[in-house]
Amino acid sequence: MSSLKGKKILLGVSGGIAAYKICELVRLFKKQEAEVRVIMTPSALNFVSPVTLSALSGNEVMINIFQEVDAHKTGKVETKTWHVYTGLWADVFVIAPATANTIAKMAHGLSDNFLTATVLSSRCPIIAAPSMDEDMYVNEITSSNISKLKEYGFWIMEPETGELASGLFGIGRMPEPETIFNYVERFLKNYNRDLDGKKVLITAGPTYEPIDEVRYIGNYSSGKMGFQLAKAASQRGAEVTLVSGPTSLSTPRNVNRIDITTADEMFKEVTVNSKDKDFIIMSAAVADYKPKEILDGKIKKTANDLVIETTNTIDILEYLGCHKNGAKLIGFALETDNEIEYAKDKIKKKNLDMIVVNNPRVKGAGFGTDTNVISIIDKSSKVTSYEKMTKFEAANVILDKMQM
Repeated sequence: MSSLKGKKILLGVSGGIAAYKICELVRLFKKQEAEVRVIMTPSALNFVSPVTLSALSGNEVMINIFQEVDAHKTGKVETKTWHVYTGLWADVFVIAPATANTIAKMAHGLSDNFLTATVLSSRCPIIAAPSMDEDMYVNEITSSNISKLKEYGFWIMEPETGELASGLFGIGRMPEPETIFNYVERFLKNYNRDLDGKKVLITAGPTYEPIDEVRYIGNYSSGKMGFQLAKAASQRGAEVTLVSGPTSLSTPRNVNRIDITTADEMFKEVTVNSKDKDFIIMSAAVADYKPKEILDGKIKKTANDLVIETTNTIDILEYLGCHKNGAKLIGFALETDNEIEYAKDKIKKKNLDMIVVNNPRVKGAGFGTDTNVISIIDKSSKVTSYEKMTKFEAANVILDKMQM
């Protein structure tokens, strides 16, 4: 049986010299009995013929959002939402070549052509294969845009090193059609809705424990890891509830978000929402201490040192370890020293099924970054360590491991 039989592949072609190679990519997909539809940006027409791509794919190539009509003769202009239905049709959306211009538009939500409009309306995974000259690729603006796409959950194929269209030698070549084909084939084989019908509760971000009306005890957590977990779980079919402390992050699509501020508020929402869940992932950085009393107004500055008496907050993870109700419980441990030993102790004390460990002193890990360096410890104390990856990639690794 053909590896891609019946798979719906949407192929976006932007205006780079590597666009001529897309004919071979379409042929490879069709040879494996995939359904292929092609979108071209107006600039791509300078490099490859839509007639050729239409003949190879067996479908009309889409270029303009609005159908060209003579409004003076007909008295009307026809409009269609093709980009919406096209985005809903696909199992995967592959953008190759992805030029610096198209990457910038996608990273900032611009939708001035059919391709970029379809990106915004797609629900399927999106794979982009950057292609440009080395100076453009390593430019910090392009690097920032690619990082944004990774954070948003796009899958980025690294470009190859070799001779470029400028005649220079360096990184920036679009991977060869066979390489892209193999990547997509593996992706569709491994990427599935393996969490369909599952209910997942995830906590994210910090908690703020008020001292007075303007000050609080808190930490540097941005919530990025928890939000990427919520996004990845939702994309894999789960019904996701996200309980989040204060953060500026936007809510992932199809995720039910509950905002809290303090550890007590998080405890209340977690206990209410944990009863019917299949998986509970506690990635929030909950404060360990809170002031014994919250003072009215603002504490005035005086010559004397300020002393704040504190008490322990509720240990939400420990509580859940005693009240799992059949759910798998995944904890997080962030330690600056001896993190593996502390995490192994924590997994036993709190009756966890798995724990994710990192050390903020490791470059590329910790609070506020778009990447993470994690180790995962299971209930039998087996440790699996990973190289630096984006937090979205780490989220998918965690979701894979929690189902084992």
